[in-house]
Amino acid sequence: MADQPITLTPEQVKRYSRHIIMGDVGSHGQRKLMGSKALIIGAGGLGSPSAIYLALAGVGTVGIVDFDVVELSNLQRQVLHHSSDVGRPKVQSALDNIKSYNPDVNVVLHETRLESDNAMEIISQYDLVINGADNFATRYLVNDACYLLNKPLVDGSILIFDGQATVFLPGEGCYRCLFPSPPPPGMVPNCAEAGVLGALTGLVGSIQATEALKHFLGIGESLSSRLLLVDALSMTFREVRLKKNPNCPLCGDNPTVTELIDYEVFCGIAEPHEPAAVGSD
Repeated sequence: MADQPITLTPEQVKRYSRHIIMGDVGSHGQRKLMGSKALIIGAGGLGSPSAIYLALAGVGTVGIVDFDVVELSNLQRQVLHHSSDVGRPKVQSALDNIKSYNPDVNVVLHETRLESDNAMEIISQYDLVINGADNFATRYLVNDACYLLNKPLVDGSILIFDGQATVFLPGEGCYRCLFPSPPPPGMVPNCAEAGVLGALTGLVGSIQATEALKHFLGIGESLSSRLLLVDALSMTFREVRLKKNPNCPLCGDNPTVTELIDYEVFCGIAEPHEPAAVGSD
């Protein structure tokens, strides 16, 4: 049986009125958002603003993948969590706070470590993925799974005062085209080691949410094939054009990566069968 068409209630018309009066959105576009499903990898610095703005916009289903608990040091930037949430699983805190913003949203929790044996099953349930992971192993894993499943990927990262964001659409390149191989272990610090300006995570995460909403609505120009670089110290934005790499081992002309692999071993951060920590920042 076909899905029943979405009807806006009087309360929803009022809640989403600032969308509905926009010519590029309207009631038709709002119903598109309410029928969309987005998956957010990591309920941390990038995942927090992404989740909040998708929920406020009325995206019908928001999935959250995370297995960490809220720590006091998270509260400098992770706006999905409050002081009273310290010690709670991040997905539970995320559920409560997203629902407090918008009870209409269906929040699906995946309180698990994203790995090669569950990524395809989880990601296949959604229309689009927002990546807020804080390590290279997860970034390659999510990229490969999205490509193999033909899912759009909105990618973002932050460190100290620098951020970047892009979109990988099926057939238009992937993360491996940009970074064919991971850096040697320890060469690139993470936020726990080098720090990050808290407000920068809100900026980049909001860009990711904006790209997701534009995709669901089918409007505007995507960041696909463009890498947006943010320098918060000088408050400058620079754009780098990206091209699909014909020699990419995943999406190139002669792919050698045709299924998910052991990404901890690929990134040199674990021996075979020794799982590495996968969190969010």
